[in-house]
Amino acid sequence: MLHNSFLHIPSIGSKTENRIWQSGISNWNDFLKNPPDFLFSGKATLICEHIRISKEKIVYSEPEYFYSGLVSGDHWRVFREFRDSTAYLDIETTGLGGPGDIITTIALYDGVNIYYYVNGKNLKDFVDDIQKYKVIVSYNGKTFDIPFIERYFGISISTPHLDLRFILHSLGFSGGLKSCERQLGIGRTGPLGDVDGFFAVILWREYKRTGNQKALETLLSYNIEDTVNLEYLMIEAYNRKLLEIPLELKSIKKASPPKNCFSIDSETVQRLKGISEFASFHSF
Repeated sequence: MLHNSFLHIPSIGSKTENRIWQSGISNWNDFLKNPPDFLFSGKATLICEHIRISKEKIVYSEPEYFYSGLVSGDHWRVFREFRDSTAYLDIETTGLGGPGDIITTIALYDGVNIYYYVNGKNLKDFVDDIQKYKVIVSYNGKTFDIPFIERYFGISISTPHLDLRFILHSLGFSGGLKSCERQLGIGRTGPLGDVDGFFAVILWREYKRTGNQKALETLLSYNIEDTVNLEYLMIEAYNRKLLEIPLELKSIKKASPPKNCFSIDSETVQRLKGISEFASFHSF
């Protein structure tokens, strides 16, 4: 999509971009060969210069150039060209970020490999690892995950960030991550199919209280599934956004999800579900 985009270029708005497309120019190469007649020669020359810069930015993998030039509603356009350097990210915590709340686990997926980080083990490794990527994809990460990470580690993350909560909302899908998954055809089944984020807190408490490794592995399985599913949702959202563009553009083929390196322990889940339901009932 970036090769068809002109919105990131200074002084180019959506109306001008549409006029360029309507003139029969659908991509950068078309423009360089034959700029549209309706543009003054000076402006056409300026656009040509920015197109040449844009080509270099893709070659040298610098998505910030496009991300900073696009309005937030068009940030999704950077995905295809920088997909190979994208990290899908999700964190689990003990709360919403109040005093004493901590990050328990982090899952990171780059389209090939799954990485996971556990508090008390290798959590700090995440700080170095996330710097290897040029784009971050999350669900509600702009509001929750990234601010929590920045406060917790005392760092600043300026990586271009595609938050699926807002991209999907622009397509008419709302609710939490699992609600959007169901609406887009990847509803979950199994022991954790009907739980929410609070159950991840219960799993962590069980692990810390008893040392139950199965509880930790179940938590990591849950965290990793959240993260891996972001790729499916990002591709689905990207392809749907392409349909809003008045050009014939090739969609991205869905990727086969990798095997989760952890499994869910059904006995632990059922036991903790009983405890959480009992606690919830007696809290009223």
